[in-house]
Amino acid sequence: MRQNIYRLWKNANRTRYWVEAQIVFALLGLARLLPARTAIELAASIGRKVGPLTGRHKLALENLRQAFPEKSDEERERIALGMWGNMFRLGAEYVYLEKIFDFDPDARTHGRIEVEGEEIFRRLRDGNASCIFFTAHTGNFELLPVCAATFGLNVTALFRPPNNPYVAKKLLSARHTAMGHLVPSKAGAAWGLAKALDDGGSVGMLVDQKFHRGALGTFFGRPVKTNPLLPKLVRQFDRAVHPARCIRLPDGRFRLELSEAISLPRNGDGDIDVPASTQMLNDIVERWVREYPEQWMWFHRRWDV
Repeated sequence: MRQNIYRLWKNANRTRYWVEAQIVFALLGLARLLPARTAIELAASIGRKVGPLTGRHKLALENLRQAFPEKSDEERERIALGMWGNMFRLGAEYVYLEKIFDFDPDARTHGRIEVEGEEIFRRLRDGNASCIFFTAHTGNFELLPVCAATFGLNVTALFRPPNNPYVAKKLLSARHTAMGHLVPSKAGAAWGLAKALDDGGSVGMLVDQKFHRGALGTFFGRPVKTNPLLPKLVRQFDRAVHPARCIRLPDGRFRLELSEAISLPRNGDGDIDVPASTQMLNDIVERWVREYPEQWMWFHRRWDV
């Protein structure tokens, strides 16, 4: 009896995921019929109207209240609306990712994309460096691995696929066209990244997601658990760690920032201090989010430990 109930539940979930995926694919198909700028702006407008109607909007406002108790309800609502516009805009940008990224390292003038830290990209490329990049879900973070590939860097990126398996499969296929090697965030992901580093390549990862078995620290003064994989990889392979982020600018433009390597904290024995290192990552991401709060994903349960 219990197995039959589980089978029915699993089939119902599969059907729901399939229906949701067809809706997403249809919307993306319609977006392709429009000019890129028009489709992206339309998506942002829809997001600002649809987002507040979802259950996630309440969670986003609660997270904002906890993170910014000094702000008024109106200010937090404005940030949440901006976030929904950013997220729906990001969804539409998947369709035009290769068109959006018009940066040419050898050109004297640039279009939508400006890069801060070009000299670091060139130095890493010319030195055939193996390093670790980290970022957060800010702006259009998907442009960062595209940028690295443009400079000729071999980067294997860790990403978390959507819960919907049909959307995840389609998204993975789209990402492979412009982003090089990808490792889904699941059991065995650490081995894929370790192999990339062992082979002399570089890896990139998002560090602002909840991780149930992670190192305990704080984010906006509240307890969180953070994936300790990055400092553990540094401890094993002794690679330089570079912060990188994307900032969404007015008029459909972006600034991609690559910073010089940071030094992770070490314990008395000289080994990488994993909890202190994950806290350093949290502090850097918090600084980014405070600077552009509407460009971060406030609707997920980052603090639910």
